[in-house]
Amino acid sequence: RRVGDDVVERVVRETLEAPRLGSKQLSTRSMAAHCGLSPSTVSRIWQDFGLQPHREETFQLCEEPLFAPQVRDIMGLYLHPPERAVVLCVAAQPKTEATNPTQPMSSMQPDFPERRTDDLWARRSSSLISSLEDATVQLIGKCSKRNPTVDFRKFLNGIGAAVPTGLEFHLVLDNFGTHKAAMIHDWLAGYPRFHLHITATSGAWISQVKRWFADLPEQQIRHGTLGNTQELEEAIEEYVAVQNQNPQPFIWTKSAEEIVNSLEA
Repeated sequence: RRVGDDVVERVVRETLEAPRLGSKQLSTRSMAAHCGLSPSTVSRIWQDFGLQPHREETFQLCEEPLFAPQVRDIMGLYLHPPERAVVLCVAAQPKTEATNPTQPMSSMQPDFPERRTDDLWARRSSSLISSLEDATVQLIGKCSKRNPTVDFRKFLNGIGAAVPTGLEFHLVLDNFGTHKAAMIHDWLAGYPRFHLHITATSGAWISQVKRWFADLPEQQIRHGTLGNTQELEEAIEEYVAVQNQNPQPFIWTKSAEEIVNSLEA
C-alpha cells in the first residue's frame, strides 16, 4: 500500500469535519485536489470507511411525552394482534395530486428512456381515504369530493357494515384533524366495538397505510397522463383493485422497545 495511515486519517477527518471546500457537494475530485491524491484513491478510502458525502437523508424526532406509550400500543397490535378483532390502519390523504407534462410523453424504446417535459401543468387533486387491513393487507380506498369529515364517517360506516358484528375493530389513525372532529367522536360513541389508536403528530409513519400512500404516486400516478380529476380517481381505484388481487403483507420486525431506544440514543 502506497498511501500511509496518516494520509487515510487526513482524508477521513477532512471529509467529516472540513468545510465543503467552496462547493455545496463534496466529490472525489474536489477532495482529491484538496489532499493531493487521485480521485480513485479518495473513492477507495471513502468506500472502506463507509463515507457517502453524496447522500443525504431526513429525519424528524417526536417530542410528545406520550410517544413511547403510543408506539408500544400500536406495535402490540402489529406483533401480537388481539383475537376476534380486525386491525385497520386508516388515513386520509387531503390532496392526492397528479401533474401532466405540457407535451405528449415519449415512450420508452431500446436504448432510449421514457421522456417528458420538465414543465408541468393541469394539476389534478383528489382527497383519498384509505384503510389497510394489517393481517391480509387488503385495501379499501375511497376518493372524497365533499366534506372530508362527512366522507370519513361514511367510510367508517361502510367498514362496520362489511365486517361481521362479532368482531372488534382496532383503528390505527394519524393525528389528522378529520379524525378528531366532534362529528366522528359522536359517531364512535354509538359504536363501542371501534377502538382508536392515535399516532403522535410526528409519528404517522407508524401507520402502515402511510407506506402504501408513498407507493401510490410512484407506481401508478407519476408515469401516467391524467387529463382530469375523474381519470386520477379511476387510476387510484385501479391501483387498489390490482393490489388486492395479490397483496404483499408488510412485515413489521422492530419491537416497540427497539424503536424507543433508537430515538433516545
